[in-house]
Amino acid sequence: MNAQIAARPANLRPEPDVIRRKVLHIIGRIVLYAVLAAGAVVFSLPFLWMVSASVKPNHMAYLVPVKWIPPPGEWHWERYTSSWNYLTVPFTTFYVNTLRITVLNIIGLTLSCSMVAFAFARIRFWGRDVLFMIVLATMMLPAQVTLIPIYLFWSRLGAINSIWPLVVPEWLANAYNVFLLRQFMMTISLEMDDAARIDGAGWFRIYWQIIIPMTKAALGVIAIQAFQWNWNNFLGPLIYLNATPKYTIAIGLRLFQTQQSANMPETMAMSVVAMLPTLVVFFIAQRYFIQGIVISGVKG
Repeated sequence: MNAQIAARPANLRPEPDVIRRKVLHIIGRIVLYAVLAAGAVVFSLPFLWMVSASVKPNHMAYLVPVKWIPPPGEWHWERYTSSWNYLTVPFTTFYVNTLRITVLNIIGLTLSCSMVAFAFARIRFWGRDVLFMIVLATMMLPAQVTLIPIYLFWSRLGAINSIWPLVVPEWLANAYNVFLLRQFMMTISLEMDDAARIDGAGWFRIYWQIIIPMTKAALGVIAIQAFQWNWNNFLGPLIYLNATPKYTIAIGLRLFQTQQSANMPETMAMSVVAMLPTLVVFFIAQRYFIQGIVISGVKG
């Protein structure tokens, strides 16, 4: 092989710098993938421990160092079914309540935020930039500051112990999502709006038939984030819901934990069940999530 390389003309031989750069590139990729694999394993350990603890005997869940795999014949998969109906109100009710709130909030959030973002990104009106800065300023206000006034507001309306305090605010837009969609919509040429208006299209038709189909990636990001937030929301249902049949999965899991404090495997089994929808949604839509985040920050 060395003789063949030496027999080549000088202008066809690979330069030492090129070979060195290729070698360094390969080594760098190997190191990068090794670090990513190690990080993935480390961040997956809590979830793997939950799955392992949910099927192990009760005494093995507390062992240190951890024994990941139960002995043969001691895999207790029945905990996933027995724990499901342990409470007076089964987890099926909590799942249905959470799913209803989550779906309503995703629809309301995507519609309201896209409309507000469309106005800030496409419609030219006086004071637009100032009003947009005021909307962004609401992000600086801690939620703890408005918690009591908002609760008193819903209490005066008689909406406590209902889903309305958890659903209606999501239909009134969100500053962060408005900012994300506005950044995305500003990457679309304004000439498309002008051409549509010349053809007789109104603002709503431009919004619905032109802008919305072109912002599916950003809307997907908002939908995924809204799903994860509403599915795991604990504070909101804890404040506004008082009746057990109206609890969400987060509150139901906490109620189950208080009654099964001495049985960690049962709690871990229900925790795994509660996490599965968010994991499935994220792994299915992670490509659209990353794409929308990247494209939304292209233009300011």
